[in-house]
Amino acid sequence: MKRWIKIVMVCAVAALLFGGMYQYRQQRLTEEIAGKIIRFHVRANSDTKADQELKLKVRDAIGTYMQPKLSGITDINTSRKVVEQNLKQVENTASGVIAAEGYTYDVKASLTVTDFPEKTYGPYTFPAGKYEALEVVIGKGGGHNWWCVMYPNLCFFNSTYEVVDQEAEKSLHQVLTQEEYQSLMEQKNYQVKFALVERIQKFFENL
Repeated sequence: MKRWIKIVMVCAVAALLFGGMYQYRQQRLTEEIAGKIIRFHVRANSDTKADQELKLKVRDAIGTYMQPKLSGITDINTSRKVVEQNLKQVENTASGVIAAEGYTYDVKASLTVTDFPEKTYGPYTFPAGKYEALEVVIGKGGGHNWWCVMYPNLCFFNSTYEVVDQEAEKSLHQVLTQEEYQSLMEQKNYQVKFALVERIQKFFENL
C-alpha cells in the first residue's frame, strides 16, 4: 500500500512539473512571437449577413491599398511606421466602401495592442494573448472579426486570404526562430497533452 502511495505521489509531482513547464514555455513563446508580428484585424458592425459581407469588402479594399506599401519590408519597425502613416487613408478607404454599399457606419483604424483569442490561420495556430494589430472597427464593432498577420506578410500575396502560400510561409519563417515557428504548428498537440495532464491532476486531487 505504501508503495502504491509513493507511485501516486511521484506521478502527481511529475504531472505538476510538466504542467508548469508547459505553461511557462507557452507564455514565453507567445510573448516572443507577439513581439515580432503585427496582425490585421477587421471587426464587423454586427453578425448580420450583410454586415459580415461588408466586413470582407472593407478587408479587400484595405488589402489592395496596403499591399504595395508593405511590399518588401523586412523589419517590424518599418512596417509599424508605414501602418501609422497610413491610418487616415485606411479609414478613408474603408469609408468609401461602406458608403458605396449604402451604409453610414463610422469606421476607426488604429495601431493598437489588443487581446486575441487563439486563432488558426492556414497551418498555424497562434496562441491567445496580447498582440499589436492594425485594427479596423466598422460601426459598433459588435460582429465577428476577420484577422490575419500583416507583418510578416501572410495577408496580401493574393486574393485567397484563407490560404497561406509558400512565399508567406517563408516570410514567417524568416522572422521567427525555429522553436517559435514550430510551436505555431504544434499548438493543438500541446493543448491535447496539457488537457491530459489536467485530468491526471484532478484525478490525484480527488483521491
